[in-house]
Amino acid sequence: MQHLRFSRRTLLAALALGFVSSANAQVSNDFVSLDYARKEFEAGKAILIDIREPEEHATGVAKGAKLLPMRQLGARLNEIPKDPTQPVLLICNTQNRSSATLRALRERGFTQLKYVQGGMSEWTRRGWPVVKP
Repeated sequence: MQHLRFSRRTLLAALALGFVSSANAQVSNDFVSLDYARKEFEAGKAILIDIREPEEHATGVAKGAKLLPMRQLGARLNEIPKDPTQPVLLICNTQNRSSATLRALRERGFTQLKYVQGGMSEWTRRGWPVVKP
């Protein structure tokens, strides 16, 4: 239950900062499966950005993922590639924050983004490798 409160608090903070749009419009093809994300990321065909917070990163991250906490995104937008030919995959713990962040970033001109279904909770449930940041 504590995790649910944390996720809501994070989303509310993002809304308060004007980072996450309140619009509920959905764009088709917003997400990729976890299997596809891992395959593309490990093959070097996509950048994986882990938007979880540092205390979540401490539990383990995908080796080579860019760690860019959601709370810091507004100040660090320049670290996200805007090249439409460079796929960028957003991952959080479950997909709630990454799907909301995707919509907000698309409003700011990032067109090559997708979020990863299942998130890092599913990654670790499957026993896939993680490293300490």
